[in-house]
Amino acid sequence: MKSILSWSSGKDAAYSLHKLIKNNQKPDLLLTTVNKDLNRVSMHGLRIELLEKQAEALDLPLYKIPLDKDVDMASYNKIMSEHLKHLKIQGYNKVHFGDIFLEDLKTYRIKQMQSIQIQTDFPVWGESTEELAVKIIQSGIKAVVISVNAKLLNKNFVGRRFDENFLNDLPTDVDWCGENGEFHTFVYDSPDFKQPISYSLGDKIFKTFKPCNQKDKDNFNRNVKKTNWDTGFWFIDVLLS
Repeated sequence: MKSILSWSSGKDAAYSLHKLIKNNQKPDLLLTTVNKDLNRVSMHGLRIELLEKQAEALDLPLYKIPLDKDVDMASYNKIMSEHLKHLKIQGYNKVHFGDIFLEDLKTYRIKQMQSIQIQTDFPVWGESTEELAVKIIQSGIKAVVISVNAKLLNKNFVGRRFDENFLNDLPTDVDWCGENGEFHTFVYDSPDFKQPISYSLGDKIFKTFKPCNQKDKDNFNRNVKKTNWDTGFWFIDVLLS
């Protein structure tokens, strides 16, 4: 059986991989969705060349699923299913996800994979996010914060290392692993990397995202119990040195 790791380029995926490797379950493939209009990792905004450097450092093949900048959920589901069916034909029968406690997301992933008869696994599911954040740091995984939700964190948090000082400075309503989307990270070194990735930090950019259609807006509002979908994020551009 060949397996896939859903690779976001961030710390949770890196720690999930670290845990799998320690349990002699190293996946055979990294899978990442990318914004084909901007040539960046979806959600995280990381340049694709840095994503490719991560795969190179891990000595794992990388499978990129290209998505439009404004892809809606119906199109997203169709595209994902088509690519995963293609991978299943190639012998991939399991996908590992780095989710921690979002029940709706886990249920969605299981349902999506079951529809094409692919197994799911959640290596860090149910762990305390405060304990997990400390484990990630202590494991030797090194990451930099590359985006934050502007409603919860100001732009001074982007570009910071994900370390004890960062955790101590987080407001009390922000999850230590950013599991609710409060922040995202880029892993530039790990015990599982052959070599660290040399990078530099560029400009900070503010962006606002809106739903592609009313259905997506309604689903979002129902799931997160918010009345305003519009969400602003601070990003920092990460450059390959």
